[in-house]
Amino acid sequence: MTTDNPMLDGRRADSIRRRKRVITALADAVKAGQELSASSIARSAGVDRTFLYRHQDLLHEIHAAQAGPLATGQAEAGAQVSRASLQTDLLNARAQITRQAQQIHQMEKTLSELLGARAWHESGLGAPADVDKLKHRITEVEQQVVELRGALDDRTADLDAARGANRELMSQVNRPDRFALKRQSDAT
Repeated sequence: MTTDNPMLDGRRADSIRRRKRVITALADAVKAGQELSASSIARSAGVDRTFLYRHQDLLHEIHAAQAGPLATGQAEAGAQVSRASLQTDLLNARAQITRQAQQIHQMEKTLSELLGARAWHESGLGAPADVDKLKHRITEVEQQVVELRGALDDRTADLDAARGANRELMSQVNRPDRFALKRQSDAT
């Protein structure tokens, strides 16, 4: 597949050579039982990892080789793969334990609340419903009082500031030497 553009032909040929090196490196790694990752295959093939990500078919071959069965007679590769699977299993087990602990905590909390409410009700110590409503209303009214006091304090501060400004202006208007200074400046 040659074109009239030698630069394009050169790039295609280079890409084909790189692809062959990646495929050869992958086959050698599978045969030798080495690590099967995009980084290790790219390193052994002498290409950049981005080359693998630009050629998704090569990346899929690497992932298929990772998931595939081991070649026979590879004790070292079996140890590496089983270690990776054990680490994955361990992470999954820890995540499951965390989820179960959260679920158990939530269930214990719910059970505690239900048992407490039941014991409170059976003991007769609980307040009648009307008292609870009144206490709720008292809380609402107390909150309104606090809000109104805050608004009153704000308005009192504004009023004090306005009074102070008014006093200052009145003292300037009523100052007796103001006219004397103006007459002196007019005379000169």
